[in-house]
Amino acid sequence: MLTCNAFIPQLFWFKKIRKNITIVFIISIFINIGMWFERYVIVVTSLSKDFLPATWATYSPTITEISIFVGTIGLFLMGVLMFFRFVPTIAISEVKGVLKETTTLKSFTDED
Repeated sequence: MLTCNAFIPQLFWFKKIRKNITIVFIISIFINIGMWFERYVIVVTSLSKDFLPATWATYSPTITEISIFVGTIGLFLMGVLMFFRFVPTIAISEVKGVLKETTTLKSFTDED
């Protein structure tokens, strides 16, 4: 793996090798084999034996984690309710209805 991905590409430092298309093709094949082998090693070893301690037992949240979760929901809801308290919510349909009434009233009251 190290040979294919690190040492063989170092041959490109030589101009004679860079100019020969056959050697460049062979080097590219070796690089592809090395990259495939690297991914194979990563995937197969991670799937065959798990070293993550969190997967050794079933997860159950502690009281601290539950309180942090409930607290963030409460903080979000408090922020939303404070926003509704200080910034009035206005329905778009009501605004459109008022705009229609004002434009029709203006057209009747305009005296040109």
